[in-house]
Formats: sequence, C-alpha cells, structure tokens
Amino acid sequence: MIDELARAESAVASCADAAPWALSEHDLIAVLDTTHRLQQRLAAVQLAAVRELDGRGTAVAQGASSTAVWLRDRLRLDVSAARRLVGLAATLDVAPPGVRAALADGVVTVEQARVIADTAATVSTSAGVEVADGAVGVLVEWAGQFEPSVLRRMGARILDHAAPDLADAAAAAALAADDARAARDRHVTISEQAGGRLRLTGTLDAEAAALLRAVIDPLSAPSGTDDTRCAGQRRHDALADVCRLALRTGELPENGGDPAHVVVTTSYDGLTRQLGAGVLDVGLRLTADAVRRLACDAAVLPAVLGGAGQVLDVGRQRRLVTGALRRALVLRDGGCAFPGCDRPPRWCAAHHIRHWADGGPTSLDNAVLLCGHHHRHVHRSDWAVRLGADGHPEFVPPAWLDPDQLPRRNHYHRRT
Repeated sequence: MIDELARAESAVASCADAAPWALSEHDLIAVLDTTHRLQQRLAAVQLAAVRELDGRGTAVAQGASSTAVWLRDRLRLDVSAARRLVGLAATLDVAPPGVRAALADGVVTVEQARVIADTAATVSTSAGVEVADGAVGVLVEWAGQFEPSVLRRMGARILDHAAPDLADAAAAAALAADDARAARDRHVTISEQAGGRLRLTGTLDAEAAALLRAVIDPLSAPSGTDDTRCAGQRRHDALADVCRLALRTGELPENGGDPAHVVVTTSYDGLTRQLGAGVLDVGLRLTADAVRRLACDAAVLPAVLGGAGQVLDVGRQRRLVTGALRRALVLRDGGCAFPGCDRPPRWCAAHHIRHWADGGPTSLDNAVLLCGHHHRHVHRSDWAVRLGADGHPEFVPPAWLDPDQLPRRNHYHRRT
C-alpha cells in the first residue's frame, strides 16, 4: 500500500507542474472530474487508516486525549474537522459494504457516503439488512444527481421505493434516528483568530437551540431608533450580556479550585495611566479600553513577572496559598502544558513534578498545569516532566516513542 501511494503521489506531483492554460475547456472539465473522483478514493483509504488507528488506541498510547486531538496535531487540522474525520471513519466501518465500495470507486462524495450510511443504519433497524442493502443501491444511484442535503431528505422516504409496506413504521424510526444524530452531532467549537478574537461555530440540538433563542432574542432587539448595530452585532452583544449575567449569579461551578472568573494580566503603570493592553488567561490580548472596562468591576491583584515571563510574586485574594499558586501557574503555562494539548486553564489541575508523597514541595518550581486526561497519563506512563532553563515546563517522551528522547513543549499557549 505504501509503495502504491508513493507512486500515486509522484503522479499527482507531475500533474501539479503541468500548465492548465494549455488545455482545452473539454480537457479542463475532465481534469476537474478526475481529481474530484480521486479525492473520494483517497478519502476511502484515509478513513480506513483512521479507523484502524482509532481501534488500536494509537493516539492515547502516544499521549493524546483522543484520536481527534491526535489527528489535529498530526495533520494540522481544526479540531472540528478532525472529529468529523473520526466520526465518519466509524460510521463507514459499520455501514453496508456497498457504501464503502461506492466511495472507493469515486462515485459518491464523502458527505454523500455519510448520508447513505446514516440512512442505511436507520433502514436496517426498521426493515432489516436486506432492505438496507437495497436502499443503499437506490441512494448510490441518486447520488449521481443530488447533493448531500437533498439526498438526506430523499433518504427519509427511501422505503417508499425499497419497501413500501414498511414505509410508515420506518418514518417513526427515522425521526428517532434524527434525534439520536442531533444528540451525537451537537458541539460548539471556539477557535482563536488574529487580534484576540474568537470564532464561534457549532450545531445545537433542538432543545439547546430553543433555550438560546429564548435568552438571546430579547437581548438582541434594537435598543432604539439610533441603534446602528446590524443583527449579527446585536446577537454578539447579547451573548456577551448572557455571560456577564451568568458570572454575576455566583452559581457557576468552580474551575481548578477557583470560582468562575475572568483573569486579565496587565502592567500596573499601564492600568493607572489607562494606556496598557492586557492579556487574558487563555492568551488572548485586550485593548487598553477593554482592560479599563473590566477593571471598573473587578478585584485587582498584583503579579510581578521577570523578564522572560517567569512569575516572581503573586498577590492573594484569599489566605490559601494554593489560590495564589494557581494564578501563577495560569500566568506561566496558559493551559495544559502537555505537548499538543489546547485545553484552557479552567480545565486543568496542578500536578507536582516531584510527587507530594515523595517529599515534593507545593511551589511554582515544582508544579505544572495539566488537564484531567494528561494528568492521569503522566502519572501512569513513562513521560518525564521538568522545567527548562527558562522556567517553563517541558516533557521528555519515553524511549519507545522517541529513541532520542528529545524534550517537547506545548506551543498552543505561547503568548510571544
């Protein structure tokens, strides 16, 4: 397989060097159709590899919390795209052979294959495997004419064609399957963008969508005739208002031993002179105006940093030393420090580099922030943790994973 893929890669590379301007319109269309078909065939091979790696537990063995997180780091994907890849691989693994064959032959797209597999699973539950195989044949034929969204709507009544006597009963099963898919596919993704902004994407199930609308709609109405905000901007501001209201209730669960709160790092001189920008505990930067607005309704705690960003001293909002130590860890590590992990500080706990049971002190030089998964992984694996010369944590992999045991660092939370 490796040799064949290498030859295919070489052939594609030679095509990439060709000049498309020299081709006729007919030939250009042929190139488009052929490359599209090849994409689907390659996707079938890739998905089979993803499914096998997931089944073997390769990602977890190498320290990742899931196959999706490992793929994000390995293939440099958005985590949402990595999750879709793993989910589709699992779906096709249990789909009728006709679905995988259609994708491998390049006659359906990846998204069409997902629709056909989901429909076949519903039909199989309500009408049996033989009827499901017949439905796959019909849907593969329709895939030559219809895009995935239309194909899914047509698939909802596929039994009208494959088994008319079972269509009504299957409609109820299809509705239940839609509810199950909504529960499976629900997610919200928060992606960092340039300038300290976040991109919020996701899919809500019907219940969560109703709750969001009930809260957002009254807060996003125009505030008067002089309100120049567009509808999207009003919804943005309404979501921010909802978050402020939630923080003010004091009923949010603790994160890492501290009440839910927003942490902003800025210089004292910049704050008093109303000129300094700030940095959130997740590494996002804020303008001086935003820092001043937050400071108007906040407890201001001192924190002294060295030239390389090491925390030299931190103030205490309460008498427990752990509270100040945690703030120091957040300032230093920015989140889970394990290589390749992007989990934020609120999902993390402090880990003793030299274990407390072995006499290790509770101090900044003996602590590192780790998410729950990597905290367990470090305790039960051969990964070693230490602080580098600059005072930031680095992780030495076990020899079986890296014979040279070169130290690795997390680059997701770097602020400079």
